Formats: sequence, C-alpha cells, structure tokens
Amino acid sequence: MGGWIERLGLEPHPEGGYFRRIYTSPRVHPTPQGERALATSIYYLLDRDQPLGRLHRNRSDILHYLLDGGPVEYVLLGEDGVLRRERLDVSSRFLAVPGGCWKASHLVEGAARALVAEVVTPGFDYADHEFCDAARLGREHPALLETLRPFLKV
Repeated sequence: MGGWIERLGLEPHPEGGYFRRIYTSPRVHPTPQGERALATSIYYLLDRDQPLGRLHRNRSDILHYLLDGGPVEYVLLGEDGVLRRERLDVSSRFLAVPGGCWKASHLVEGAARALVAEVVTPGFDYADHEFCDAARLGREHPALLETLRPFLKV
C-alpha cells in the first residue's frame, strides 16, 4: 500500500486517493474552453486509508488501466441519467469513461489497493473538472441521491 505512494511520489488527490501526473503532451488541441494538451496521464491510487474517489466529471474522455491490486468499482452516471457500475480487476483491466459522465470509484471485496493509470484526452485541466454535491444531484437526479451520497464531496 504505502510502497506505491513513496515509490511513485504520489500526493493526496482532491477527489480522494493519491496521484501524480506522469505525462503532459507537448502538443496542444483547441477546445471551446481554450487550448489543452493533446493528452495527459496520471497514476491514481486508492488504498485502505483512502478507499474512495468522489463523484466528479471532466469534459475530456478518460481511459483507465488497472496496474495493480483491485478490484475497484467505478460508479458512472451518464448524460442520459443511467447509473451503471463497472469493475476493474484481473480479468477486466480497462475502462473508458466519456467526457461529461459523472464518475466515482471505490475499493470492493476487501481490496487493499488499486493502482490505476489514467489517460485524459484532450489533456486534463482543472477548469474542465467539477465535483457533484447533494444539492445538484438532488435537483438533477433525485432518485439517485441516497445511492450516490457516499461519493459526494462534503
């Protein structure tokens, strides 16, 4: 657990867990919000001390690759309002999450950790990121408020 934090130089992530950016493309791509790197990539770790990633969304698509540990479950709320759960484990190590989709994650089945590599395209920018809160979720998806409450940023 702690070995990955030190070995990879991870820091606490605002969503929960730990991370470190490992790549930013030198090439840029125009978006309505301004230029973004063509792609960025991070290591992202959930462990027993930080087992949950808060509900958030990004404008960009995100590719997730499980590198170590798991299982980890992703809770996804698409723009269509459909809630789905996707699991990364030894038999399913890849998940693509489209831009605009609300996403949260958590360790399941007593997992000690899940180390994931993420690739964001166009590249990640905090201006393209937002957390979901109870007021917004209650307005937009009231039937899901209690189900998703554990993943909301306090």
